[in-house]
Amino acid sequence: MATIFFDLDGTLIDSAVGITRCVGHAFECLGETVPPQAELLHWIGPPLRDSFGPVFNDPGKIEAAVGFYRERFEVLGWAEHTLYAGIGDAVEELHAAGHRLAVVTAKNEPHARKIIAHLPFGQRFETIVGATLDGRLSHKPELIGEALDRLVATPDQCWMIGDRRMDIEGANHHGMRSIGVLWGFGGESELLAQSPTHLAREPRDLFRLLA
Repeated sequence: MATIFFDLDGTLIDSAVGITRCVGHAFECLGETVPPQAELLHWIGPPLRDSFGPVFNDPGKIEAAVGFYRERFEVLGWAEHTLYAGIGDAVEELHAAGHRLAVVTAKNEPHARKIIAHLPFGQRFETIVGATLDGRLSHKPELIGEALDRLVATPDQCWMIGDRRMDIEGANHHGMRSIGVLWGFGGESELLAQSPTHLAREPRDLFRLLA
């Protein structure tokens, strides 16, 4: 049986509303013009500091933006998401088949754990690996490395499932197999550019691809 790492945003949940509203809140608190919604969607996936960095180009302002984002997310943003249709069934099917399941996300770990605890299938994940609050662990290669350590797993036993290029890049960094999912925020061309092992168009495809 395999050990399967799931990304969170864009893979298990559609979190566009919560994330973009929290990014907008950070801009407003700093007295800045909130970017258009199409631009805010690019904040879904990368670490927050990576996204705020090029905009503010000032370490103090970047940390303030991260703080304002988290301020709203802790109260409201964490719950502003919906489940993708069929993803719960896919997780249950994989668990029933004996696969080990974990979540590996660039979202900070306390927030990720809060979200997963409220999902109807959240108990199926052995561990949830997220970014540290200080940003020490925030990129997919290092987050996947942390997950491998926690689960005492080797890359040849594991798969990474995610919707953005960072998920596939992280898997490639460790020589892991990967599945790029097309119901999230990355899109087919972004994923194919990183050469995933497979693409999945719907959650129900996952069991077949991992068989």
